[in-house]
Amino acid sequence: MTREQKLLHAVDKSARGVEIGPSHSPVAPKRKGFRVTTIDTLSKEGLLDKYKNHGVELGNIEEVDFVWRGERYPELLGERNSFEWILASHVIEHTPDIIAFLNDCEELLTDSGVLSLAVPDKRYCFDHFRPISGLARVLDSHHSKLTGHTAGSIVEYMLNAVSLGGQIAWSSSQVGEFKFLCEIPSVLAHLKLEPEARHAMDVHAWCFTPASFRLLVHDLNLLGLTTLQAFQSFPTEGHEFFMTLRKGGKAPVQSRLGLLQEVAEESGSGQSLR
Repeated sequence: MTREQKLLHAVDKSARGVEIGPSHSPVAPKRKGFRVTTIDTLSKEGLLDKYKNHGVELGNIEEVDFVWRGERYPELLGERNSFEWILASHVIEHTPDIIAFLNDCEELLTDSGVLSLAVPDKRYCFDHFRPISGLARVLDSHHSKLTGHTAGSIVEYMLNAVSLGGQIAWSSSQVGEFKFLCEIPSVLAHLKLEPEARHAMDVHAWCFTPASFRLLVHDLNLLGLTTLQAFQSFPTEGHEFFMTLRKGGKAPVQSRLGLLQEVAEESGSGQSLR
């Protein structure tokens, strides 16, 4: 299956949907007949200006329906329980408050709606040496109502970001040397930024492997912090994995201990259960 097929596997093209952050490469473009409402941080004109020297196909950039400035998605769109699907490719790892992001998507979706995600696998991108994000910081960020990145998130990202063989995202077959992407003086300068300047930055606040992300969704559902449940996934290919969450309904029966074991195995510290 292609990348697009994985993301669109549970999507009904004829039903109303939302794509968050289509940027210069929408997965469900309007020109192909998708009944899609788009949300991005820039207008079409802003995206064209941002990517004009990046070597991407500017013709793929479409009109943005809603420019996001940090408000809740249901408030931005003025709708609730109205969409059958939401697509978000490489979005969730950027959001300061994952629980708020999932809750916003829940409110937009109908009772049978799905959220289709593409998520970077930290093992195969510049987050390689960063720790897997755990439940504690996810809960703390939500309870603190974070709307921007913290000094800790920014410094951890900058201090540990690497390339491998000159690539910032790679597959399991990549060879070469690891090299840091940021110089220490730059890291120190960012540590001293005012909160407003930090909030304007765009970094990966969260790092996942497939099992660690499934575990997080499982635990948030268990704790009553989301009704979204993982019901379909595709394993890592290249530097990303794909997962679809469904609103309500029955999720596959999963052993929490089994998920923890998968996380340990993916991080190289696992021991097979007998």
